[in-house]
Amino acid sequence: MKMIAAHAQSTSANGQKASSIWAPPQLSTRFWPVFLRNLLVWRKLAIPSLVGNIAEPLMWLVAFGYGMGALVGQVTLPGAAGDVKVSYILFLASGSICMSAMQAASFEALYSAFSRMHVQKTWDGIMNAPVNLDDIVLAEMLWAAFKSLFTVTAILGVMLGLGISQSPKLLLAWPILLGVGMTFSCIALIFNALARGYDFFTYYFTLFLTPMMFLSGIFFPLEQLPAVVRTVSGWLPLTNAVDLVRPLFMDQWPANPLRHVAVLACYAVGGFWIALVLTRKRFRG
Repeated sequence: MKMIAAHAQSTSANGQKASSIWAPPQLSTRFWPVFLRNLLVWRKLAIPSLVGNIAEPLMWLVAFGYGMGALVGQVTLPGAAGDVKVSYILFLASGSICMSAMQAASFEALYSAFSRMHVQKTWDGIMNAPVNLDDIVLAEMLWAAFKSLFTVTAILGVMLGLGISQSPKLLLAWPILLGVGMTFSCIALIFNALARGYDFFTYYFTLFLTPMMFLSGIFFPLEQLPAVVRTVSGWLPLTNAVDLVRPLFMDQWPANPLRHVAVLACYAVGGFWIALVLTRKRFRG
């Protein structure tokens, strides 16, 4: 009887075990209770979490925007009607808001999701209910994106209060930044599935996110980079996010918006698929 029970357990797990790890996502509305569970837990730590998430990007903004901005003055950017000069603090703010969405989503989909998956065994407990692993991964992705949106909304409010930009087009930046959070949470969940400990995430931040910050036009225009590096940079998700958001700060429309959205969508869909496959593989041992 024990052998039969063990076999049934190894081949069931809410229907996940019986199918290939490469099977299409088996998603349903059951992701919603998992999302709400994370929200209810987070509400107890909302204020400390918010302060921690917005403190670093605001320090970047003050130190570089006002400090270095006094030395740099204005930045010249290519535009559809010719070159456009903008203040350095506006240039930095429009890029750092995308960086904040990236970092907030990545942190939640790495450290917090790993704690729930591996350390606290929360995912195992959830799967005792009629909720499958695919729904849990979807809920974690959406939850990380929501937290990043909450963070960037607070930062955006500070930027508006400082008068960095008063463009009405900034309303469109809100759904774009949600998409940025979804994109980077999908990518981060890949590394969450591969990690055996928290130290593993250092490689992701050091070898992937940090170089991308300096190659995506956040701190200086991409025109300063060699042609080969600019070509590579044009396909990075953060670069395409900045190219969508920065013109909105300048009260302009992005150039080639469909291309930028398509690049972000490809990273999001591909990242979610790979993360789902690797997570299934991990739970099958």
